[in-house]
Amino acid sequence: MRIRLRRDWRDDDLDALAAINADPEVMRYILDGSVRDRRQSADNLRRMQWEWATLGYGRFAIELPETGELIGWAGLAIPEFLPSVMPAVEVGWRLARSAWGHGYATEVAAEALRLGFTSCNLDRIISIRHPENDRSARVMEKLGLRFDHETVVPGYDQRVAVHAITRDEWKTQQ
Repeated sequence: MRIRLRRDWRDDDLDALAAINADPEVMRYILDGSVRDRRQSADNLRRMQWEWATLGYGRFAIELPETGELIGWAGLAIPEFLPSVMPAVEVGWRLARSAWGHGYATEVAAEALRLGFTSCNLDRIISIRHPENDRSARVMEKLGLRFDHETVVPGYDQRVAVHAITRDEWKTQQ
């Protein structure tokens, strides 16, 4: 891989994570588009640590091997913000703007799908995007996820497109 994936989120990842979450362009299509402050980013970091420790899957920290720079995350999470799809596991990603357009999201999300379908024995994985987020739509297409339905995130009145792939569909593509 051109990047290094870590399951072990470290406290010293907070500065880079907070910078990513504070970028309005990165956050443009996330819920209502609001940036996250340092406290929210710290809560997010603790959640990602908890996911790996408790669920056996989670969101990978993505680093550039040459520099060790944290450029974002991608992996599996439970999309509790969207009760209408529950129970579900979502594959998702968030990268620093400097890391866009290099194929990193597709590369790590493909690894997350492999983990979900082989090691975690999941039957179906979804991915959720803002309907205008064409970049994420392209990543989902490359991963073999198909459009499933559109719905609204409660409390945000934000329309989202839900895409899905089953284990059998994923196996057929391999």
